[in-house]
Amino acid sequence: MTDLEQWQTGNERYLSAAMAWLRLRLGRLLPSTALSASPSGQEASSSTLVDRLLGRTPNEPANTVPALPTASIDASREAQLAQVEANLRAAEAIDPPPAALILSRRFGLSNFELEVLLLCAALELDTTVAALCARVQDNPSRPYPTFTLALALFDDPTWDALSPERPLRYWRLIEINQPNGQPLTASALRVDERVVNYLKGLNYLDDRLLPYMTASNEPDVDLPPSQQSAADRIVQQLSAASESAPIVQLVGPEVGSKQLVADRAAQTVGLQLYRLVADALPAQAVEIDNLTRLWERESTLLPILLYLDAQEVDAHDAQMTFRRLVTRCRTPLLIAVREVWPDLDRASVMLDIDRPAPAEQQQAWTTALPADGNGAARLAGQFNLNLPEIDRIARSVSTTVNGSTPFERAWDACLSRTRPRLDALAQRIDPRATWDLLVLADAETRTLKQIAAQVAQRSKVYDEWGFRQRMNRGLGISALFAGESGTGKTMAAEVIANELRLNLYRIDLSAVVSKYIGETEKNLRKLFDAAEDGGAILFFDEADALFGKRSEVKDSHDRYANIEINYLLQRVEAYHGLAILATNMKSALDQAFMRRLRFIVGFAFPGPNERKRIWQRVFPAETPRENLDFERLARFNLTGGSIHNVALNAAFLAAQADLSVTMSLIFDAIRAEFRKLERPINEAEFK
Repeated sequence: MTDLEQWQTGNERYLSAAMAWLRLRLGRLLPSTALSASPSGQEASSSTLVDRLLGRTPNEPANTVPALPTASIDASREAQLAQVEANLRAAEAIDPPPAALILSRRFGLSNFELEVLLLCAALELDTTVAALCARVQDNPSRPYPTFTLALALFDDPTWDALSPERPLRYWRLIEINQPNGQPLTASALRVDERVVNYLKGLNYLDDRLLPYMTASNEPDVDLPPSQQSAADRIVQQLSAASESAPIVQLVGPEVGSKQLVADRAAQTVGLQLYRLVADALPAQAVEIDNLTRLWERESTLLPILLYLDAQEVDAHDAQMTFRRLVTRCRTPLLIAVREVWPDLDRASVMLDIDRPAPAEQQQAWTTALPADGNGAARLAGQFNLNLPEIDRIARSVSTTVNGSTPFERAWDACLSRTRPRLDALAQRIDPRATWDLLVLADAETRTLKQIAAQVAQRSKVYDEWGFRQRMNRGLGISALFAGESGTGKTMAAEVIANELRLNLYRIDLSAVVSKYIGETEKNLRKLFDAAEDGGAILFFDEADALFGKRSEVKDSHDRYANIEINYLLQRVEAYHGLAILATNMKSALDQAFMRRLRFIVGFAFPGPNERKRIWQRVFPAETPRENLDFERLARFNLTGGSIHNVALNAAFLAAQADLSVTMSLIFDAIRAEFRKLERPINEAEFK
């Protein structure tokens, strides 16, 4: 028999002895109540019941010393009661003690309060107790314990046991069903279901808390030193807690690392972590108080720790219900916040939590994929993941499949891992363009290749060559693509994304900019936070609409517009990835932002030579063509985007006529493009 089974057997023995003791105590009151039975169908008042139970006649002065009728006392019953009491004391001696005694000690119950609790629990554990309660109270409609009955039944009763400040009611150990107008002492007492199960040895989280919180189940992996130090500090705070339970604020934008560190700290001190998200909280203050009280009770009965996820709750505009829970709950708390919450009623400790350092991630990739050369450095330099994620991806790609190496499959898995959050915030562009399709001047092409090279070599320069140790910002790469519409800005972004095998996201300004104060910053914050996982290039098209010049403050609208621009300047500078801004109004951009750009690439209107090269490359090899004069086509003053439109429209015209693409069809498409652009058509150019 295991230790748990032995304890369960001892606990059942204790409960059996307690039920027998209660039955005998109730039975001892039966003779006196029977002698003074109420008329049939009438309910005895609580004062009359006390008179009968104490052996007084009704209306006898309260200060008269009652004389118990010795004739009604059954000597054999008293002897049996003494034997049962001895059995009860013996059953209490098990180690660990019975559940009832553990509960009594943890909640500070007096002997009388424990006896009241056992009396209420007996109604659920012993089928004969309800009938005994009804007979003792001389009322068939009262098959339940009342406080009046408890006062008469037990030795050393105390009136304050039912005070809202005493443990029975404060901790919701018992419930009182008090209809309108009924005295408190005559109202039904009922034990809480959770408490009944605890007395029986079933210890589980109260199911009334389950709609609000979930048990954390983070994988059991070793934390890197940077995160383990944070977990150790949490353990130190939890272990040092005495009268004042600590609040530990886990600060920063990274959600997964916080929960991982919190879970490891909880495991270290032997606690199960439960996560409560701000959005799951009830709206009413009364419900918050009930939830807080239930959690505090559960933390007394179970080894649990609360993790409050307030990541999306603003520190200065915190939800009233969430702040009410934080200030009223007196158990240890871990709070995940983006920024420090000031002015809490309790002292708190702030810890900055982030993902593992790049060197730690590289070491994890090296261990997981040892045969991939510098693949670990490239993965760590581009993607920002926790060690469980790295381990999970590495295990899923450990073998070569269909000719692709583990490194290539790990790279694709990382791209898939970082996509879901960004897909909901921006438009993903599937990059198809390559260097041979991009026609630019040599200087601009070299700059674009330099941008791609810097993204690819970040790990070597920042980590291996030590630049990260000297920099706390500017670790990302920002570039401005400036030029007229159709000059190749979007294609250049596609080329870089294709070269680096990264996802490309165009930022939809309509989904980001909001007329409501503060909403634009929140939307951008979500966007940049999602992109920090790596694997994405952010492409801000028409960037002048978002990064325009700050204006003179004349009213509140100007002030908040400037705040938005200031926030953008800070986030672009702090962003660790590649952000590309495209504009056809370079002069409209704020100069403070221009200073923060690492690259500026000008996309000039293509000249005849560039246009000829574009015409030569615009048609796929599979497209049937006939006698195309690229020199003559280059004379038309069109941008690369317009040339692409003309080529596509000419191809459709040829397909409809079941012909090859000819100069005549291209001329028809050029005329249509001129009309679209509202430009004059000179037929002499088409002869």
